[in-house]
Amino acid sequence: MKLKLRFNFSILRLSSLVLLILTSLFFIQCQRKEVKKIARDVTITPKNAVTKLLIDSMELEKYIIGAKLEDSAALRLRNFYNSRNFQFAWLTEKGLAEQTRVFYALDKRYDSTSRDSSKNELLIRKQLDGLISKDTTILAVSPAMVQLELELTQHFFNFVTNAYAGKVDPAALQWYIPRKKINAVALLDSLVAKKGAGVAAWEPVNGYYKTLNKELIRWYSIQKRGSWPQLDAAALKTIKEGDSGSVVLQFKQRLIDFGDLDAKDSTSIYSAAVTAAVKKAQLQFGYGQTGKPDRLLIAALNAPVESRIQQMLINLERIRWSPLLPEGKLILVNIPEYKLHVFEAKKEVLNMGIVVGKAANKTVIFSNTLKNIVFSPYWNIPSSIVRAEVLPAMRKNRNYLAQKNMEQYGFSDGLPLIRQKPGNTNSLGRVKFLFPNSYNIYLHDTPAKSLFSEDKRAFSHGCIRLAKPKTLAEYLLADRPEWTTEKIDKAMSSKKEVWVTMKTPVPVIIAYFTSWVDKNGLINFREDIYGHDQKMAEQLFPAK
Repeated sequence: MKLKLRFNFSILRLSSLVLLILTSLFFIQCQRKEVKKIARDVTITPKNAVTKLLIDSMELEKYIIGAKLEDSAALRLRNFYNSRNFQFAWLTEKGLAEQTRVFYALDKRYDSTSRDSSKNELLIRKQLDGLISKDTTILAVSPAMVQLELELTQHFFNFVTNAYAGKVDPAALQWYIPRKKINAVALLDSLVAKKGAGVAAWEPVNGYYKTLNKELIRWYSIQKRGSWPQLDAAALKTIKEGDSGSVVLQFKQRLIDFGDLDAKDSTSIYSAAVTAAVKKAQLQFGYGQTGKPDRLLIAALNAPVESRIQQMLINLERIRWSPLLPEGKLILVNIPEYKLHVFEAKKEVLNMGIVVGKAANKTVIFSNTLKNIVFSPYWNIPSSIVRAEVLPAMRKNRNYLAQKNMEQYGFSDGLPLIRQKPGNTNSLGRVKFLFPNSYNIYLHDTPAKSLFSEDKRAFSHGCIRLAKPKTLAEYLLADRPEWTTEKIDKAMSSKKEVWVTMKTPVPVIIAYFTSWVDKNGLINFREDIYGHDQKMAEQLFPAK
């Protein structure tokens, strides 16, 4: 009896297993058959249709499978064609649509600067070249036409991502500013609806991207001439106005290439115009404007053309990540430039020199919103500084805290909590500007004013010291008429903290740009003080 029960039980288990396998096979088969034609948008009729050329939804699915698109990319493609009732977007019965020609020009312009096209993208351009060069009438939809149409759409989506949002993940490179979001489908809808009109206003990039990209194209023409000769620093060190010779001619050509000297100046004489051009060159590298071609300037001018092009490409990628300038106020801190810029209605209204974190205490790249101004602040000394600097000094000198205008106000995790009281020797100076962040970084005044005369100003523990803090406070409190210059002076001279809440908070971006074109049209280059350019180069230009 027990044997029979075991036998029946085994049969039951086997039957259940077979049923499970059959059910799974049925489910898989159903999944394979699940790809159906997507319902068409009935609002599009033969009367209002842009073109009679249509893609069968099953052809779309075949393309998605063949191209091995990820789910998000496949959904984006489906959404675009479903919304237009599966009409072609790039081809009409008369050949290429106007928006196709516009995109073709955009794509070629991007390729001329990025120079990273895939074989498939080059093949698409070759096909478009053929269609543009001759009048084409499309009488019937062929598989080849469907393939080209869908490849163009997918290529557009890839183009938008690379050209306007960037190829590299900024978070992997210690860039904690929220990446600019791009709606590729909406951009394509707009391009098609407007038939390519108004592209200059349509491109989701700011003016800095466009001016730097234009300068990059100019530098490619310089590159075509071949490697430039090294300038003789020793010979140029002793040169003066009125001197002439081949070394002067070579130096003048370099200044022309950098945009500092008029290209029409073809003489071999070292004139006053050359001295002015030297000052301009020193400005574009962030050096003091002595007007003399010193060792630092010549070294910067001797950097290979290829390295400057690479520097521009790296910074174009960063600008792609960056949000567009808002209509209101914005504070932009550019670490390698050692400068703070204030924008209003997309125009610069104020700038000042800054001191940033030294290499061992790098100022973090992030964004937040400035909400409070604190006059006559305490400096709550970070535990890392207390441990590394204050405690050792206290052990050597019992009066250290009193001499530094500091006080202990408690304990935390076995470490004394120490702060510096308001006063002329306070490390934060007479005012600080707060924007909440987990990095404990803010803008502040400093008693060490002499540091602002240095060309390179990476001296702080990470916070950002301002050359003109009172000027910034006056600007930010302009919408609070009760905060007169006299009241600000009084608050800055107080023995107690004075907190002011901003009427309208202002966004702050702490960024890292080593190349850009300034408002005067001058290309700028700065030293990669934290090595961020080098890390980006490894991702953008991998060794082959």
